[in-house]
Amino acid sequence: MSVRSTLTRASVMIAAGLAAALTLSACGSSDPLASSSSSAASAAASSGASGSGSSGGTPIVIGSANFPESAVIANIYAEALKAKGVDVSTNLNIGSREIYLKALQDGSIDLIPEYSGVLLQYFDPTATAVSSDDVYAALVAKTPSGLKVLAKSSAEDKDAVVVTKATADANNLKSIADLAPVASTFILGGPSEWETRPTGVPGLKEKYGLTFKEFKALDAGGPLTLGALTSDQIQAGNLFTTDPSIPANNLVVLEDPKNLFAAQNVLPLINAAKAAPEVQAALDAVSAKLDTATLTELLTKVQVDKEDSAQVAQEWVAANLQ
Repeated sequence: MSVRSTLTRASVMIAAGLAAALTLSACGSSDPLASSSSSAASAAASSGASGSGSSGGTPIVIGSANFPESAVIANIYAEALKAKGVDVSTNLNIGSREIYLKALQDGSIDLIPEYSGVLLQYFDPTATAVSSDDVYAALVAKTPSGLKVLAKSSAEDKDAVVVTKATADANNLKSIADLAPVASTFILGGPSEWETRPTGVPGLKEKYGLTFKEFKALDAGGPLTLGALTSDQIQAGNLFTTDPSIPANNLVVLEDPKNLFAAQNVLPLINAAKAAPEVQAALDAVSAKLDTATLTELLTKVQVDKEDSAQVAQEWVAANLQ
């Protein structure tokens, strides 16, 4: 980050444009960083000012991946640490996971926002954990020496099955399991790979016993899926949980009680040598407050309302952590 493209739209056309941007910049198949950056030169593309306080050591350099959600979270980490007197600077929009993990390991940066599920898959491609707690426990065990994952937030940017509010109300839909009586009359939309992917059509059938009337290949949480959903060309579709088009269009994310989609909790990944008690405490406080609804709201301010990411972060920290 599969998140969150996951990456306000008053009409389908406006919504479609934003959803496309979110899809390119964020989750894509639950991994906000599924595609690599074309150049490592982007590592210095954006930097912020140091904090005014001092932690008694060298400044902590906070990085981000090259999509807006990651930058927002990185700025929140920076503001939370500044508020506790820690010297920080930011180096945002570094690129893909392959690039910024090297920067973290060679000391170019010290801290970056991550997503539990995809980070676990990166460190351990054979991992099978899916629930939030199991993924986190496995991730702690698999994180390489010299790095440390701190407390996870409840905020996630992950795949979801989404319906309109009208469809949810008419069929009493709250979870994916509730689709069982009506799936045979519903058209499901999503990326073409969902037709064969274990977290797509096969997984919905295996875990929830769902057989849809039809699967329509559209896009990965983008404008085609959103437009088809809001125009009732499909009755259920794949979007990503922090996509601002969900609240903007009054859509309903169906709960996933059987954990078809692995957890993707937002959390800090830090150079273990920089994880002083005051640093951990400040970042843990962020994770305790950050949830998916909040992350979606913050991302909407940046991507829809075009507010400055650092200013949005500063205002949120001032309102919630001080």
